[in-house]
Amino acid sequence: MQRTPHHRSRSRRGLAAAVAAGALTASLLGGNAASARPYPGPHESMATTLSLPTPPGGANVKVLVFHASASEESPTVDAGIAAIEKIGLTGPEAGRFKTVASDDPAVFTNGKQLGKYNAVVFLTGGGDVLDPEQEAGLEAYMEAGGGFLGIHDAARTEPYSDWFTGLVGARPAAGSPTSVQRATVEIGDREHPATKNLPLEWKRPDKWLNWKENPSGDVHTVARVREITYKPGAGANGWDHPVSWCRDYDGGRSFYTAMGGTVDSFAEADFRDHLRGALDWTTRISQADCKATITSNYTAERVTQPNKPGQNDQIGEPHGMVTAPDGRVLYIGRGGADSSVPVVTDWADPNVGKGLGQIHVYDPKTKKVTLAGELTIFGNKGGGDELVKVEEGLLGIELDPDFEKNGWVYLHYTPHDKIDRDKQMAVRQVSRFTMDLATDKLDLSSEKVLLHWPVQIHSCCHAGGGMAWDSKGNLYIAAGDNNSSGFSDGYSGNNPQPNYKGVSFADARRTAGNTNNLNGKILRIHPEDDGTYTLPAGNLFTGKEPDEGGGKTRGEIYVMGVRNPARISIDKSTDTLYAGWVGPDAGAPSTTWGPAKYDTFAAITKAGNHGWPYCMGNKQPYRDRNLPDPSKPLGWYDCDHPKNESPNNDGLVNLPPITSNTIWYSPQGGGVDYPRDKNGIPSYKVEDQKELLPWLKGGGQATMNGPVYRYDAASTSAGKWPSYWDGKWFVGDFYDDTQPRHAVLTDPKTVGKGGLPTHAESLKKIIPVGADGIRNLMDWKFAPDGSLYVLDYGRGFFTSDSKSALWRVTYKGGAPTPAVKDLARKAAVQ
Repeated sequence: MQRTPHHRSRSRRGLAAAVAAGALTASLLGGNAASARPYPGPHESMATTLSLPTPPGGANVKVLVFHASASEESPTVDAGIAAIEKIGLTGPEAGRFKTVASDDPAVFTNGKQLGKYNAVVFLTGGGDVLDPEQEAGLEAYMEAGGGFLGIHDAARTEPYSDWFTGLVGARPAAGSPTSVQRATVEIGDREHPATKNLPLEWKRPDKWLNWKENPSGDVHTVARVREITYKPGAGANGWDHPVSWCRDYDGGRSFYTAMGGTVDSFAEADFRDHLRGALDWTTRISQADCKATITSNYTAERVTQPNKPGQNDQIGEPHGMVTAPDGRVLYIGRGGADSSVPVVTDWADPNVGKGLGQIHVYDPKTKKVTLAGELTIFGNKGGGDELVKVEEGLLGIELDPDFEKNGWVYLHYTPHDKIDRDKQMAVRQVSRFTMDLATDKLDLSSEKVLLHWPVQIHSCCHAGGGMAWDSKGNLYIAAGDNNSSGFSDGYSGNNPQPNYKGVSFADARRTAGNTNNLNGKILRIHPEDDGTYTLPAGNLFTGKEPDEGGGKTRGEIYVMGVRNPARISIDKSTDTLYAGWVGPDAGAPSTTWGPAKYDTFAAITKAGNHGWPYCMGNKQPYRDRNLPDPSKPLGWYDCDHPKNESPNNDGLVNLPPITSNTIWYSPQGGGVDYPRDKNGIPSYKVEDQKELLPWLKGGGQATMNGPVYRYDAASTSAGKWPSYWDGKWFVGDFYDDTQPRHAVLTDPKTVGKGGLPTHAESLKKIIPVGADGIRNLMDWKFAPDGSLYVLDYGRGFFTSDSKSALWRVTYKGGAPTPAVKDLARKAAVQ
């Protein structure tokens, strides 16, 4: 029947549901056409409020499948009802339930009947199937703690109701494709009962709906459909295309899946498992967290204040941090001076580049900052071109595994007193200091130098700096390639010609591609208590290789072929190394020279060669060049059998094969790839490219690798991030536009072998971007209490400013639902 369209806001509280008599059709497939009372006129009044148990339903779990439609009933209804009935009759006894199907909306004004159901499933078609009293009854049911599951076309139901829009979460866009297409669904939530048993990448056919407004951030998305695997049409939502989600809504629990648009869907074992898990939660058989990705459940708080004029009392030029077991945060300033302090750039001046690398300590218990100490470093030359600015200084910090007992702090830095102004060379070193745990002060006289190596300082850049420990007490040290960004047109840094007093500064084959040089590497050593180190087994080289005459390898090298790895992290539960490094400057690919600038992230499970300056991304080669004419392109590098034939190489010519990386991005997009010829050489034509990782894009870009989160169930911290994030790897960029600020999920079967992430979750509303947010991400670490600390570099370069700050991001969403006391069957929570 035709009814007057009714529009009610979310705040409708004046409508009270009438208690209406009416028999509920218990048949699974029977029932009459939907019939709803017309919207009341201005002089009509609503009857009394429904009386419902709180929460509805009991231990004898019952599910109502409501399948009314304003038009002809879809053939999916019978299939859906049969599938839900079978789900309820099979599986573990603790998860079983009774199914009742009806198309009679009168149940929503019958409190006695409605109150028997633990959950209501809307297997409805489109249109207006409830009158205002009946919708008021559904709202009262949710307020009492009821459960709701909407399937596919349920999102088209009650199109004039704002409250129902909130219940389902989103409305389909008019341009949604109508044909059945096979697509890949990526599963982001590996804990919710609706998705925990599904494949990470689930390939299946369905009718895929587009959304008028993307609900991400307002709902908890458990699965997305990957648009690059089908044709989404004009109303496409992009990489973030939710397909199943949930949230606690109006006192109850709401789950919606856009899948189930075909009869065959309900015969799929995986789709039935998806529905089973959704019903487990909505019926109160089991708990689930449907709050973890709702952005309003997080608070980002700046915990340091702007520095006092002319001082760095709160923060230096931010460059890294580490969290202590007791919650203190130690963070370092590279050495760039306050903008009011002049810098010395004249090599004739003994104070050239002199600065102070500062170590600050933030104590969350007192909320106070202590300046722990200052090192005199080389690196304070301000900005300018490649032959003026430098990125040396205080570059990295780590705490000894027994820090709580010994107070040992490891610092990676470039001491000013060891520079050679004539040759424009310096020494990079990793030193151990002792901190007084009572005063938060470093004893600078306690320094023990573990490791040191030479770096050229004639030209900027690429110092790296990050450090991390594995579970075996091995220390990993990230060192940049100590190479200029210029002289190669932004492609491979392989120009052998430019040099200063015999030392090349534009050829990364001297450093990153050299098996006998510690720059452009991730090193792995085992520090000993006496301030020395030993070499653990399993590094890329032993340092004793007899190849090519011997003496051409360094045993400290774990990973070679990295350009500027500023941040590294290790997941101690697996000892997987996670690293990110900044790429070169070419804004577009070249059919002559190779790929555009690729910033890179890699999950690394064993020692290897990760490509620079020979190959990038998933083994995309650059073109070689050499003397006497470096402007002339030579052959393409062989990523499987790379050779270092630079005149600046003092290591092996024959290098280890190159390992593909996990994530790479450029101004063209994320995971850019091209068709390859018979020799495996990509076309490098923009018109040929495809984006394997469409959720990110570069431009101005500088990777900032983050941690893998590990949830501590025993922690009583109120602000800890929920278990949804457990095992997810945080990847970010210094910039905050299209660049990544995501948590990604990898496949354990392919991690470390060049496998791409299977899922990415944007963090840009949780870790806020923009002028007043954390615009320039410099480092991020989880504290033992499960909160996330983030360093914002500030808005300048080679200095600190009023926006340079330490932030803390905490969770406030609360525990999973329903509460244990409200579970339908208490034994099911075990």
